[in-house]
Amino acid sequence: MMRKGKLVEGSLVAYSYAELQHITRNFSEKLGRGGFGSVFRGSVPGSSDVAVKRLEELRQGDKQFIAEVSTLGAIQHVNLIRLCGFCSEGSKRLLVYEYMPNGSLASHLFGGNHKIIDWKTRCQIMLGIARGLYYLHEKCRECIIHCDIKPENILLDSELCPKVSDFGLAKLMGRDFSRVLTTLKGTIGYLAPEWIRGLPITTKADVYSFGMMALELISGRRNSQQFNDGNISFFPLFAATKVAEGDVLSLIDKNLEDNVETEELTRMCRLACWCIQDSETYRPSMGHIVQVLEGGLEVNIPPVPKSLLNLMEDREQYWYEESSLSSTN
Repeated sequence: MMRKGKLVEGSLVAYSYAELQHITRNFSEKLGRGGFGSVFRGSVPGSSDVAVKRLEELRQGDKQFIAEVSTLGAIQHVNLIRLCGFCSEGSKRLLVYEYMPNGSLASHLFGGNHKIIDWKTRCQIMLGIARGLYYLHEKCRECIIHCDIKPENILLDSELCPKVSDFGLAKLMGRDFSRVLTTLKGTIGYLAPEWIRGLPITTKADVYSFGMMALELISGRRNSQQFNDGNISFFPLFAATKVAEGDVLSLIDKNLEDNVETEELTRMCRLACWCIQDSETYRPSMGHIVQVLEGGLEVNIPPVPKSLLNLMEDREQYWYEESSLSSTN
């Protein structure tokens, strides 16, 4: 009979590779793949299902890996995915997380096979993500910058409560994280300008990514989409312009059937556009974002970021017309 690993600190369990092979039925049910490895569903005897992430290209030594994992395992927040265990055996590095039955936020927004998330739930999801990031930035003993906020890394539990996942990978991967992240297809749309320019990264890089993702949550559309003719539709360009004009109703997901409060929508759209400002100085902190989403603060009209204005000048390559809201899905 297989033992269920051994406790190393608090509720964190150290598994052998053979045990995780057994738990995942030899990694037979793949849940997804990211830039740093694949995730598989597993079942621990006498317990609930888990998600096992098999890391690749991780060069950390045993002691350093276990020390970092132990730190992450002690972090508990309702909007952060819970790390249950790990494996560090030879060159093998795996992380064991709680399993999220409703998958990623991306699958609900863009998958086409899920029930449409109503507006009230979207607001709660956005607030939950903000609270999770605020905890990482300001409430942990050591500030943790996620560095890869996007709908694929937001998981939903049985009640559609959001959980920020992979929040420790930036710490675990070190320089490899930056290298892989900047070459990932699709992720580039969430990277802050300072990251692309090779400047030091602060918590405001997460704020930028949060803003980009907030626009997707509001609209139900990918920030960018490339077509066969080479054109790229870039939704933030369209969104920032409409917010500046005061026309936020054109940004709402057309699939939403419930009534959306214009005042609330306006506040969220303005907030998202402040988050994607070119200079991190003008972006709000996650603590400020939480206050806005909780309804305690008003938001002024943000300027259209200069980087988006530059895209607007190159209309042949980057465009987003109002008619495309109904022509693409």
